[in-house]
Amino acid sequence: MTRIPSVAVALILFSSAAVAQMAEITTGSTGDVVEITSDQRALIKRHASQRHAHPIRLKRLIPAGSMVPDHVEFEPLPAAIIGENPRLQGYGYFLSETGIYIIAPGSRRVITSID
Repeated sequence: MTRIPSVAVALILFSSAAVAQMAEITTGSTGDVVEITSDQRALIKRHASQRHAHPIRLKRLIPAGSMVPDHVEFEPLPAAIIGENPRLQGYGYFLSETGIYIIAPGSRRVITSID
């Protein structure tokens, strides 16, 4: 039986993870997991930068799980994203000076941000 050195196994696993580059986000009380691929993140970033002339100013970074301040308005995710990932239906986003924030449906809770 041939043994594969643990370093080789680690490199294989690392490269597989790098190829997928998905963010798994657990949401709500149901514990649903939402996956946002790197391609979807790039599309959201491109969409947001094209639609907003001025990013929203925040007094501080908003970590995942925190609530968005009441004065911040957000938009639905682009239809192209929903078409690829229907589980993102109802999610919103907004552009700030520090990145793009993805907001859970029915709440003002940040689920992730995109730099």
